Amino acid sequence: MKLNLVLRELHRAETALARNLRRAAERHRVEHEVHHVALDLAEWSARHVRDLAATARSRGLGLDAHSADRPGLLAPLRTTISELAVHRPEPGLLLLRDLRALHRTTAGLSVDWELLAQAAQAARELDLLALAQRCHPDTLRQLKWTNAMLKVLSPQILIG
Repeated sequence: MKLNLVLRELHRAETALARNLRRAAERHRVEHEVHHVALDLAEWSARHVRDLAATARSRGLGLDAHSADRPGLLAPLRTTISELAVHRPEPGLLLLRDLRALHRTTAGLSVDWELLAQAAQAARELDLLALAQRCHPDTLRQLKWTNAMLKVLSPQILIG
């Protein structure tokens, strides 16, 4: 069934978003709001990955429930670099770049959740519809946060 393709794509995208949010939090550790909120939002995506894996398992798909929980080998190096980069003139531009990338990823993820919800409703797949209804609102909140941060920070960084 093609719905399994959507589940796989959602799993891949949520895993990537969780990792990228954690990377942004590490890179911008000195920006306390970005650091702490990004870590919280990463946990939301990690929870979505676990929920997707559980739902996929009941459909015969083997998706890794903990793929978003692994920080990666370079996490300590990124933290050190972020602390050194605070004294360079470009950290604001790097922050904008990261926020733009997070925003685009989250927007695509929102579309995928909507696709799953619409298809699940049409196919009367109540477990998939419930999954989308549970996770998509979090994704919309993640999208609102990235948008708000871009609006607040871009004038300061680009004009200042």
